[in-house]
Amino acid sequence: MLAAALLALATALPISAANAATGTTAESIAWAPCEEEPSAECGKLTVPIDWSKPDGPKVDIAVARRKATDPAARVGSLVINPGGPGGSGVEAVYGAPGSYTEELQRRFDIVGFDPRGVGRSNPVICSASVYNQMPHTVMKSQADFDAWNAFTKKLHADCRTRTGALYDHVDSVDVARDMDALRAALGEEKLTFYGISYGTLIGQMYAELFPRRVRALALDSNMDHSLGVEGFLATEALAVEDAFDQFVGWCDQDPSCVLHGRDIRAIWKGLLDKARRGELTYPSTGQKMTELQVIYNAALGNEGPDWHTLSQTINWLAGGEPPDWVPPLPGRGPVEGDVAYLPTAILCQDYNLRLRNYTEYAALMHVSNRLAPDTRYHPYPIDDLPICMNYPTTNPPHSLKYTGDAPLLLGNSLHDPATPWIWSANAARQLGSKAVLLTYEGWGHRIYGKDKCQTDIIDEYLISLKVPPHGTRCAVGTPEESLLKRQPQRTWPTDRLSWGVPA
Repeated sequence: MLAAALLALATALPISAANAATGTTAESIAWAPCEEEPSAECGKLTVPIDWSKPDGPKVDIAVARRKATDPAARVGSLVINPGGPGGSGVEAVYGAPGSYTEELQRRFDIVGFDPRGVGRSNPVICSASVYNQMPHTVMKSQADFDAWNAFTKKLHADCRTRTGALYDHVDSVDVARDMDALRAALGEEKLTFYGISYGTLIGQMYAELFPRRVRALALDSNMDHSLGVEGFLATEALAVEDAFDQFVGWCDQDPSCVLHGRDIRAIWKGLLDKARRGELTYPSTGQKMTELQVIYNAALGNEGPDWHTLSQTINWLAGGEPPDWVPPLPGRGPVEGDVAYLPTAILCQDYNLRLRNYTEYAALMHVSNRLAPDTRYHPYPIDDLPICMNYPTTNPPHSLKYTGDAPLLLGNSLHDPATPWIWSANAARQLGSKAVLLTYEGWGHRIYGKDKCQTDIIDEYLISLKVPPHGTRCAVGTPEESLLKRQPQRTWPTDRLSWGVPA
């Protein structure tokens, strides 16, 4: 009763008073119907560009929310982030009715924000004329490495000029500090957060920085911030190879697969060989496909997973009928207009992916090739890695440390092609006994909404702070279907936002 009375008092106090104990000076957010989605509310939160200089230059963070559908049952605000880097939390709020259960929407104001450097929050931009000079991201020689070394010096100088001072302050520690300012502005004593994919890194950094301000952190498909470049590339290669193996196993067993009864690995190898020789074209555009672009299909097609489209696409590339839905040509390419967006800058500040020379790069690629005999390497980090040349890592990789009392819930599927299960297992181990790992014994990236088991567990944790026992696993195909209302799929994966896929 005393706790309830204190909570009621804190809610009744002005925001600045409610947060006096945490030392956060809260700004209010002027909410108004969003122009793009009037059923949601939008506003801006002003924060320092450099948190070490709180009185210095500022940046506006775009915020959106959908208020709880049952005010009498409202628990508070649930802050969400869809990942990326480059994913828009504002747009995630727009799509919240199709992404979260009715019970969660009944209980929480669902609040999202575009992280600094993303979308409506002073995005990292570069001149298209410079960006379009980008060499092919898979290097084959020291000359390729030297070309990248020269190009990135030019690119980063241009992007810094275009973006402004924020260009050097977009890592996930900065974003976690922004999120604490958002918590205070929402009038919440403690943060309730659900992050997916790269959004989990924001949550992890928040747990380290503000352990006493955590109410609940549900981290779905986790990043592992302890990894150096070697471990990063190796675990990613294993993940995409494992996912491809699962796809082949399904196709071998399911007659609905258009490649059923055929040697899929041989067909796949033939496509890679043809692309490597410069002889493979994308049927819908006539553009030459690189090996990297072929491999992208293995990663993207396993994110949902959408094995039917993946099998149809492979068959199409090998001369068969086009798929029911034709995916766009994946990977980076030239952009039109005056500017190009570069959310990869966020990744470069959070992970040290810099290499000394081509010899080191070739050695890492050799390891990936051995670990992933079919897929060769993971396309996401390989496409991003060269861009991080000549760019400082401001949030160096490290093992996580959490000293708070609130329980944390981490989740991952066993066969995630983007954020391997081992990343979530490592993150949970680093965070300590308060962190519980929930394993979904299935496929794809993001576990919330795939089956009722894990969806209910995450909902119960966010609403009631109840965590399952350590070692809890959810089987595929739980008796009741997920409570989510499925929306028509228009792109490859479940949430359309792989942590490293170019926007």
